[in-house]
Amino acid sequence: MFDTFRLLHWGWLFALPMIWYWGLVSHRRRPRPVVLFSNVLNLQHPPVSAWSWVQRFVPWMEGIAITCLVIGLARPQFGESESRISGQGIAIELILDISGSMEAIDFELDERQVNRLAAVKHVVKAFVQGDASLGLNGRPNDQIGVIAFGGFAESRCPLTLDHRAMVNVVDSLQIPRAIRDARGRILNEKSLEEELATAIGDGLALGIDRLKNARSKSRIAVLLTDGDSNAGAIDPRDAMKLAKQLGIKVYTIGIGQNGVVPVPREDEFGTRMLVPARFTMDETLLQEIAKETGGSYFHASDTQGLAAVYSQIDALEKSEVEETKFSRYTEFYPWFVLPGILLLLVASSLKRTRLQWLA
Repeated sequence: MFDTFRLLHWGWLFALPMIWYWGLVSHRRRPRPVVLFSNVLNLQHPPVSAWSWVQRFVPWMEGIAITCLVIGLARPQFGESESRISGQGIAIELILDISGSMEAIDFELDERQVNRLAAVKHVVKAFVQGDASLGLNGRPNDQIGVIAFGGFAESRCPLTLDHRAMVNVVDSLQIPRAIRDARGRILNEKSLEEELATAIGDGLALGIDRLKNARSKSRIAVLLTDGDSNAGAIDPRDAMKLAKQLGIKVYTIGIGQNGVVPVPREDEFGTRMLVPARFTMDETLLQEIAKETGGSYFHASDTQGLAAVYSQIDALEKSEVEETKFSRYTEFYPWFVLPGILLLLVASSLKRTRLQWLA
């Protein structure tokens, strides 16, 4: 589809007013044929034939022909333009906490109270895809992966440029829940207790493992948690040392409030109710991980604060992207030159036959 137009030699168009002016002046000064009659009464309303109309149109035909030739000399061109984006993006591993404490309801989204995980999913999707209202531009050129951890760490999405699929994975993240039988007894009580714990070291180590072979100019991990590391096989500081050795920068985010917050709980009948619960966050650990790996630590206690954190990370980690535009033009001068030549030939032929001027 054509989306650009240009006249390669547009200066020829300045000749058009002069050509038309010369044509009109020369037509008016052209000598008229004279025939003497003794009585001109019968010539006051002479019959108008078809050839008379053709004769009147010949000068206009010549003007249109010359106009077409001049436009042809100006080289009209229509083109198709396209852009190619080249550059080197960043490999980003989002390490997200889905432990039991992420169910605490101390965040607000669209003027309603939501748990921490719901707010995190909303902001993370905006960080990836962009949201002007939150001050986030999106990361279209970066490979992004997702690690989710509670008591265990699991890679939910590999590093990918398919951000639509990645966002769907983020949407599907859930906090582990109890499975009850018909009598209301919890069937997964032991495994649930393990899943609701917080294995920060395992989550960070798995994120580093996914980043170590990434072929990007920069590799970063964004570790988000609201708790203290109380589970897992890998000490968070050991994972931190590995990240430092591999040159992987870790940004850490602590969310929520330390202290007592409302948390939904289910009784044996499946009825959910809010109960107060106390949670603590090891900010010292998160600050140490960020400092040792060259990243930064942030704390967010509400949705806007969390968006501001991701906006700061967005500004700190820029992808080098270069846009190159290409245009392919199609010549259209034959569409003007050929009709112009044809009209000149027709006008010249008519003037030299029945419409030949009388001297």
